[in-house]
Amino acid sequence: MDFLYVVLPALLVILALLWLWFVARRFRSLRVSRRSRSGKFIERLGLSLVGVFLVLVAASSAINAVLLHRARAAMPGQLYLVDGHHMRLDCTGSGSPVLVLDSGLGNDGLVWSGVTSILAQTTRVCSYDRAGMGWSDMVPPPRDADHIADQLHGLLAAAGVHGPIVLMGHSIAGLYIRDYAARYPAQIAGLIFVDSSSPFQNRDPAFRSEMQSMPSPVRVALMQSTFVLGLPRWSGQCSNGFPMLDHTIAVLASESRCHLLVASPLGEARSFDASSSQTATTTFGALPILVFSSDPARTLADHQPPAIVEAWTHMQEKLAGLSTRSRRIIAKGSPHYIMLERPELIVEEVPLFVAQVRGSSQPYPWGTTSTE
Repeated sequence: MDFLYVVLPALLVILALLWLWFVARRFRSLRVSRRSRSGKFIERLGLSLVGVFLVLVAASSAINAVLLHRARAAMPGQLYLVDGHHMRLDCTGSGSPVLVLDSGLGNDGLVWSGVTSILAQTTRVCSYDRAGMGWSDMVPPPRDADHIADQLHGLLAAAGVHGPIVLMGHSIAGLYIRDYAARYPAQIAGLIFVDSSSPFQNRDPAFRSEMQSMPSPVRVALMQSTFVLGLPRWSGQCSNGFPMLDHTIAVLASESRCHLLVASPLGEARSFDASSSQTATTTFGALPILVFSSDPARTLADHQPPAIVEAWTHMQEKLAGLSTRSRRIIAKGSPHYIMLERPELIVEEVPLFVAQVRGSSQPYPWGTTSTE
C-alpha cells in the first residue's frame, strides 16, 4: 500500500479527529474549572488554533490523496513484479526490434506519450517507469546505473520482452541505456540518445559552478511533506505543465508529477558518480547509434551560460563517437525535452533508424551531424 499518499493522509485525518475529540472534552472540563477566565481563554485559544491547523493539514492531505487515487486509477499499461516490487510497463504496436523508452531524471514513462502511438505504427514500443517514479514502487538504494539496468532487464523478462531491443534514453537515462547495452549486449540492436547525459559531466568545470549540493535529510523531509500535504496541487502544478501532450495524458502526467517520491530522483542524482564509473569506458563497436541533441542556439536564448552550452555540445559529439555506425541530429529550435518540443522529428527519424537496424539497404548518413 502507498504509505505516503494513502496511509499517511489517513493517519493525519485520524489524528485531527482525535484532537477534536480531546478538545471537546477539555472544553467541557474547563467549564467547571476554577482557573481564571484569562487562563481558560488562553488554553481554549491554543487548543483551537492547534485544532484548526490539524484540520487544515488533514483535509489538504486527504483531498490530495483522493484526487491522486482517482487520477492514478487510469494507469496505462500493466504492473509486473520485479524482485518483490511492482514496476509499470506500457507496450503498444507490434514488430521487431522492440523500442524501449527510458525517461530523464524525475520523469516517468508518460513523458513519451506524444510520440509512442506514432512510433508504434513502425514497431513495438514500450515505455516504463523506473523504480519510485510514476506507478512503479520505490526500492532501496543504491540507485546507480547497474541496479537500474538490472531492474529494467527483470521487468522486460517478466513482460516477455526478450529482444532484439533498441533502447532510447532521455537525459540521465543515457547512462542507463549505455549500462544496459554493456551488461546485456546480446539483446541490444541499437541505441538512441535524446539529449542524453554523459559520464562525469558533473565534474566538468562548466557544470560544477551550476551544481547544487545535495539537500540535507531535513530538507528532503520538508520537500516530501509539501507533496504529501498537496501544496503543489493548490499552486496548480497538478493540472498543467504538459501542453504538448493530448489533454487526457497531460492531466495524467501532471497528476503523476504530484505523486513525487523525493528519495527516488534524489537517489539517482546522488549516484551519478557511481553510474558514471559504470559507463565511462563503454564503447559499442559497430552498433547502430542515433543521437538527438538540443539546439545550442535555443539553449543560449533560454539564458543558459555559454560555457555550459559549449560543454554540452562537446559531450553530444562524443556520444556520436561511441560507435562506428552513428548519426547525430541537432533538433533545430528545441531545448532539452526534444520529444515534447519536436515530436515530429522523433517520429520521422526513429522509424528510419529502425529500418537500418532491420537491415534496410537504403542509404543512411552514418557518421554525419545535421541540423533538422
